[in-house]
Amino acid sequence: MSEDKSIFEKVIDREIPADILHEDELCICFRDIAPQAPVHLLVVPKKRIVRLAESEEQDQATLGHLLLTASAVAKQQGFAEGGFRVVINNGPNGGETVPHLHVHVLAERKLTWPPG
Repeated sequence: MSEDKSIFEKVIDREIPADILHEDELCICFRDIAPQAPVHLLVVPKKRIVRLAESEEQDQATLGHLLLTASAVAKQQGFAEGGFRVVINNGPNGGETVPHLHVHVLAERKLTWPPG
């Protein structure tokens, strides 16, 4: 792993501003600056896990916490009942652009399948 901070670590450290909706000891949730839907949030672990395929057994609680946080924020923001999509990109062919695991939460428009 590179010693350079990811853009998400800079948000966590408040070096880059973000519209933060939730923060706790394990993760942070904020609005994506390049939204792909009317609501596009990112749930990011504070521990840098490069990608899902590089997560380890010791990351199990954090991985579960990210999904529970996505659900809680969807309810808090009022779009859970209408539905939302949760996406984790893994590697270049999976659409990963930032080498720091994160959960995309997309909502407030009809999402089609397959995604693209």
